[in-house]
Amino acid sequence: MTDKLRAIMAIDPARAEIDFGGQDYTWGQIARTVEEVIAALATLDLPADARVGVMLRNKPGHVAAALAVLASDRCLVTLNPALPDTALVADCVGLHLPVVVLDHDDLSRPGMADGLAQAGSAVIAFGAHLEGARLVSRGAGVPPSMAPGVAIEMLTSGTTGRPKRVPLTRAAFDASFAGFTRYERGRDYADQPQLRSGVTMIVNPLTHIGGIYGCIGALMAGRKIALLERFTVDAWVDAIRRNRPKVASAVPAAIRMILEANVPPEALSSLTAMISGTAPLDPETIDRFHARYGVPILTNYGATEFAGAIAGWSIDDFRAHWADKRGAAGRIHADVDARVVDPETGVLTGPQGEGVLEIRGAQLGNGMKWLRTTDRARIDEEGFLFILGRADNAIIRGGFKIHPDDIVSALQAHPAVREAAALGLPDERLGQVPAAVVILKDGAAPTSPEDLLAFLKQRLLPYQVPVHLRVVPDFPRTPSMKPSAPGLRALFGDEA
Repeated sequence: MTDKLRAIMAIDPARAEIDFGGQDYTWGQIARTVEEVIAALATLDLPADARVGVMLRNKPGHVAAALAVLASDRCLVTLNPALPDTALVADCVGLHLPVVVLDHDDLSRPGMADGLAQAGSAVIAFGAHLEGARLVSRGAGVPPSMAPGVAIEMLTSGTTGRPKRVPLTRAAFDASFAGFTRYERGRDYADQPQLRSGVTMIVNPLTHIGGIYGCIGALMAGRKIALLERFTVDAWVDAIRRNRPKVASAVPAAIRMILEANVPPEALSSLTAMISGTAPLDPETIDRFHARYGVPILTNYGATEFAGAIAGWSIDDFRAHWADKRGAAGRIHADVDARVVDPETGVLTGPQGEGVLEIRGAQLGNGMKWLRTTDRARIDEEGFLFILGRADNAIIRGGFKIHPDDIVSALQAHPAVREAAALGLPDERLGQVPAAVVILKDGAAPTSPEDLLAFLKQRLLPYQVPVHLRVVPDFPRTPSMKPSAPGLRALFGDEA
């Protein structure tokens, strides 16, 4: 990773590398900020493998700051500026980092400068638009904490609770990127560094594995980045029109918003494929998008802990197999082993058998031990993975097990529903009861919670029908646009 990133930066300083809001930023501008950050780190005598906090936003300066840490063999500790001021300061203080790298605006947030001074952390500040970086404070000389071989301490998405950091090694990223390049015809991960045509859309936050993975991958491939600060349909479409990418990405919620906005097909005429991850995407939405735009959606399956995807669709697989593998998350990567086991006994279920997914591979960084996921799955004879729901968030209602995904699937079959989420709420008598939250389509016929419950009673077993149901304009979401379980729970107030 280090060698590739440094080699790519030096090839053509005049070449545009980041499109942000319609303005191009060159490799030369990026490299200048990278070297300024590296020089500031050098004055602090931080060795390779030292942990360096970087506050990440989807802006050019933040890409350069991350690149500086990774290209100097240090460990990038992700800091999420989306946190409220008090929580963010507490996170920075609690990490005991020798240095924090952030932009001037975040440094001026209430309590931030004082909190970093209290922690003894040195401060390197930069301009979000590559206006330069400098050492602002040497701090109290906190001894460097080391993370040998770790590229990033990556925040999880926080879908099910409080986010945590997962150490992802450089070896894991190398293995993951090597597996991912199989989707590109004529490209091998071992190729010599070069600048390539085409554009990679970065829509997910850089604090999420999908965002940082796509960003690093594009940088190492020498491919231009179209960087969106946050997803809106208009900003996404404008970036497509400006850059004419062949492949674009969007999370499931964003894809539904694109369909609902009725974006004209000519606006997406450059696309040959879409990529979607971070959450399951129902096959009906994939079919609708394909029918309207003639563009296949290539879903994948991965997690922060996996350093990226371990299964996914290629265009060739989609053309050959979507009709008979409809609903699969894609094919297991060739360099990853996967199996499905009975969650109680650990016994293999065999082809097409349902159970809990276990995986192993170099990109997991765990010595090739089997890692048990929290997903129910089956794998067919041709290596296609079908994710059937979560194994760890089942709702136990009076001894009956309910999978939230079953409620979500039933709700999303309603013609007025754009998106649905389900969760368990505590109940004094039954232990837990199911609850659901629904977003209606724009222009949908008036639909009440009672209407939706009546619809569900025709499609679910009685104990699966939600006890509580809310219709909302949008979900509380994580930075990766997944529904946030704590946020959804808060919608129910006393019931939760």
